[in-house]
Amino acid sequence: MFNLGNLGNIAGMLRSAQEMGAKVQGLQEELRAKRVTGSAGGGMVEVEMTGTGEMLSLRIDPDLIARGEQEIIEDLVPAAVNQASAKAKQMHADMMKALTSGMNVPGLDDALAKMTGGENQ
Repeated sequence: MFNLGNLGNIAGMLRSAQEMGAKVQGLQEELRAKRVTGSAGGGMVEVEMTGTGEMLSLRIDPDLIARGEQEIIEDLVPAAVNQASAKAKQMHADMMKALTSGMNVPGLDDALAKMTGGENQ
């Protein structure tokens, strides 16, 4: 037999899921508005990204270009991009953790640790 008392629990769970969806959407908008930077070679190469990891700009020291340092540039650009990307991932994970604080979401800590390349503490 079906217990009608469980309908209230189900409705509450659905409401919570909808609220969480709205919060995650807001988080994504906030991350798009935030900026992170990465640099390499003592600032000879700098990258700016959104909190979602979209690259906005790349700056290469003009002296590096003028000297024709192609190999150095090819090494520094990925290093700067990777640094900015790591910062964006960490920002995302920190904001998700804050958003879900107090909630018991199975596997969330492990997922956030994997997202940032870290280990679950």
